[in-house]
Amino acid sequence: MKFVIIGGVAGGATAAARIRRNIEQGEIILFEKGDYISYANCGLPYYIGGVIAERDKLFVQTPDAFGKRFNIDVRTRSEVVGIDVRNKSVKVRTADGREYEETYDRLLLSPGASPVVPPLAGIGSRGIFTLRNVSDTDKIKSYIASNDVKRAVIVGGGFIGLEMAENLKYAGIDVSVVEMANQVMGPIDYSMAAIVHQHLQQKGVGLYLEQAVESFVERGGTLDVNFKSGITLNTDMVILSIGVRAETRLAADAGLKLGEMRGIYVDEYLQTSEPGVYAVGDAIEYPHPITGKPWLNFLAGPANRQARIVADNMTFGNHVKYEGSIGTSIAKVFDLTVAATGLPAKRLKMMGMPYASATIHPNSHAGYYPGAMPMSIKVTFSPKDGRLYGAQIVGYDGVDKRVDEFALVIKKGGTVRDLTEIEHAYAPPFSAAKDPVALAGYVAGNILQGKMQPIYWRELRDADLSNVTLIDVRTPDEYALGNLKGSVNIPLDEMRDRLSEIPTDRPVYLYCGVGLRGYLASNILKGNGFKDVRNLIGGLKTYRAATAPIAAPSDNGGPRGGKLQEADGGAAAVVHETMKVDACGLQCPGPILKMKNTMDGLSVGERIEVTATDAGFPIDAESWCRTTGNRLISTSSKAGIYNVVIEKGEPQRDGVEGARPSGDGKTFILFSDDLDKALATFVLANGAAATGKRVSIFFTFWGLNAIKKENKPKVEKDVFGKMFGMMLPSSSRKLSLSKMNMGGVGSRMMRGIMKRKGIESLESLREQAIANGVEFIACQMSMDVMGVKREELLDNVVIGGVATYMDRAVVSNVNLFI
Repeated sequence: MKFVIIGGVAGGATAAARIRRNIEQGEIILFEKGDYISYANCGLPYYIGGVIAERDKLFVQTPDAFGKRFNIDVRTRSEVVGIDVRNKSVKVRTADGREYEETYDRLLLSPGASPVVPPLAGIGSRGIFTLRNVSDTDKIKSYIASNDVKRAVIVGGGFIGLEMAENLKYAGIDVSVVEMANQVMGPIDYSMAAIVHQHLQQKGVGLYLEQAVESFVERGGTLDVNFKSGITLNTDMVILSIGVRAETRLAADAGLKLGEMRGIYVDEYLQTSEPGVYAVGDAIEYPHPITGKPWLNFLAGPANRQARIVADNMTFGNHVKYEGSIGTSIAKVFDLTVAATGLPAKRLKMMGMPYASATIHPNSHAGYYPGAMPMSIKVTFSPKDGRLYGAQIVGYDGVDKRVDEFALVIKKGGTVRDLTEIEHAYAPPFSAAKDPVALAGYVAGNILQGKMQPIYWRELRDADLSNVTLIDVRTPDEYALGNLKGSVNIPLDEMRDRLSEIPTDRPVYLYCGVGLRGYLASNILKGNGFKDVRNLIGGLKTYRAATAPIAAPSDNGGPRGGKLQEADGGAAAVVHETMKVDACGLQCPGPILKMKNTMDGLSVGERIEVTATDAGFPIDAESWCRTTGNRLISTSSKAGIYNVVIEKGEPQRDGVEGARPSGDGKTFILFSDDLDKALATFVLANGAAATGKRVSIFFTFWGLNAIKKENKPKVEKDVFGKMFGMMLPSSSRKLSLSKMNMGGVGSRMMRGIMKRKGIESLESLREQAIANGVEFIACQMSMDVMGVKREELLDNVVIGGVATYMDRAVVSNVNLFI
């Protein structure tokens, strides 16, 4: 029996070794067009960053050693360029251009995938790289060493892109990540990715979301990376991490069947459409175990499993079936670990599959034992029978073992109840009596059984709170440190005594820090006759992370970036003794309350240094200082431990809670929907943003028309809303000039002249403002009067009122009404 294998690494090399272990007799030939057949593909970013110091450690087996151990004819630098399935032969081209044919009895294709390189202008410029194999790695490593690289742009925010961001930062290079989607880490949902966004910014990574690269231009030894929005980044090198594409050309040319996803079709035995020809790895498509629909899966673990199965089938005949992969993945992103398995909510929604979800924020082990680290877990499941669809985890410790448990339950077709039946090993250093996996099952079970009616962060964000009672069930101290607009504070422990304060004829929305107290409060209300009671899933921790705006990259150097912000003291600065406060292991708002209670006992000028494991603590501390008159001295983080130093200041004297000092921000009010006035607004806003100052635009009445979507979803409106909808411009492209409009001729002429003279359009200026971090605020009252719904406005717009405007105006030294 003669076995021919095309391609090495996880698929081909593993299959070759397994075939030899199955039978001692038989000829095995492995063709590899590169120099290496078995190397640690996933370790490449860590070698570039210097975490893996020795290049040789990347190689699992050399071709000579592998060939000798398993008696395999390994032929590197030999590319198979054609397959003749009728005559059972392959055509091979060597590195020197020689071609020859080799016959086979059984053939295995393991061609892998190749990096996506879009046909952009300047894509071939010096200093632009992809990372897929050892050769790519050597080129990047050499370029960094010989060109004194100080800045890098990574195009693509997937797993490899973020691993590269971490390792380039580790190597001392400033990094910016550009992603076309509104989030990094595609396999997880936005609310979970928002935690990663926060961490990347804390580590000083420039984050450009919803930005598409248009071209590259070489400029004096550097590169300009031009975005479609008008932004340009100057950098020393670019790493393309946009994604990969299955290598199917060889199979297609041979007449083998390709599937719906344009991967190589294989059956349950991993055999292609041609008997005796098999395929594994990145190039194949196979039905997803949950959906039953074909999909491509670019992961090393499944490729290794497929290789073992296919080796047995090629040796002994088709008898071992492949069960499919659910896409279990994990990545290290600086101090965070990000893992996912199964299907996230966004994919279930896209496929039209009904689902429910639950989000929790437990500690990695018992909170009273030192070193407990927070993690966030989201599970998706069937609202009908509780079948587990997917799980996502973002945390610092214990993420890997939990995601593997979720994956096993999903692959076995288990339910959320099965999560509660897993018998976990428990000791305080390793877990809690209720392990996070079991806790996720309990919360999901409460939703499934109707014991808790959830409201999710998007629903609350978009809700009309004028028809709802929104209750914060945290303590008064927690409420005073920050709450959701329109909420009232009725602490959980006072709920039964204050039922008379809650209207019974309208829905009640409850929220707390992470969701637990909201659930307990909902039980009290339902037990006392309240019908429509919903609890915010994941609590404020999820809501704040998901709704937090992404800071403009130019602002990353502030306290959130971990850079020291020392007090002004001049030559005679006083050295203060600092009190240490350990708030590690405490969930929000534990750290901020412990900090507050300690600060209450200090004198003006004294300092505290607080360490915490809650990722939101530095931002909370910054906000708290701004509203209380205390002074943030510095913030830093390492290995998931956040360190904040604060100096006790004079209390606020104006008696206004939340008072903020005036500053140098810029605020604009756009009252008009005239094209020329809207243009002026965005030109001024972009100019102000270019100075690095905070800029806000408040859109009221007719100004709302400047931020309407062109392609708006259908929304329900009353008769007046429909009338306004017919009379008002449908989007910014329908705006008229304030003078000389001439039935629309003037506005079209204006746009034409601007285009010929290379002046940005209104829409381009608007996108540029978004990219520059300009805040868009829509007036809630104006929206109500004019029948404009939230869904009709741009996604980045936030809804506010007079108080929101006044809050921005207080810290601005420019306020323009246009």
